[in-house]
Amino acid sequence: MDGGVAMNLKLKDQVVFVAGSSRGIGRAIASAVLAEGARVVLTGRDAESLAQAHEEMAAECGDRTRIFAISGNFSIPETIEDAFNLAVGHFGGMDHLVANLGTGSGKPGWQQEESEWIRLFEANFFSSVRLAQAAVPHLRGRAFASILFISSIVAIEATPAPLPYSAAKAALTNYAKNLSRLLAPEGIRVNTICPGNIYFAGGSWDRHLQNRREAVEAMLKTEVPQERFGTPEEIASLAAYLCSAAAGFATGSTYVMDGGQTRSL
Repeated sequence: MDGGVAMNLKLKDQVVFVAGSSRGIGRAIASAVLAEGARVVLTGRDAESLAQAHEEMAAECGDRTRIFAISGNFSIPETIEDAFNLAVGHFGGMDHLVANLGTGSGKPGWQQEESEWIRLFEANFFSSVRLAQAAVPHLRGRAFASILFISSIVAIEATPAPLPYSAAKAALTNYAKNLSRLLAPEGIRVNTICPGNIYFAGGSWDRHLQNRREAVEAMLKTEVPQERFGTPEEIASLAAYLCSAAAGFATGSTYVMDGGQTRSL
């Protein structure tokens, strides 16, 4: 994966904690802010893939001292607290949190077991809430502090996605909107990106293409005006902008990037 393309967003030396950044959208966001001169905390559950991402990004930016990797399960409060303390201890502070957590894997249909609702709300809502709550004390007093949630178009549109996943992402998007009003007086901005269908190797759309290519291609042709997948790098460009002072008046907003798929906004 190529490194991010610099946009002169004045993120130099700011610390960006990117949860879920060993691959896909989170990986691209980390590269994008690195290209802007930021210092980045990478996280992921799998230590091996996280180490690989670390090495690749160090080669991209040419300065491994601007990257700090922490592996762990970030659905656990203790892991989050420990990770933030490690990151702040390493870099001396934290300016931005990018909460890129969740999974859309689930069962179709309206009959869903309670355990499935709990599982998908834990992964797609509560984990990000815990991140935000733990991050706020570290963000207070920083000149350009922000929290960015990565949600999904399922939060704002009826789709074939699993009901618990859609409801959890909708809850996250609403939470971000309300949180922004509570944190604005403290100088912390809060925004949300709702990506559409984003393709990357090893991701869910990669698997869907392998299993039912004709159906996926038909969906893109009929449901997405641009008739293509989005890329992690396209989401990352918007994410880097929203973290920057260039977006200083942007808070409480939901940004949809889906090739025109949604009709509701």
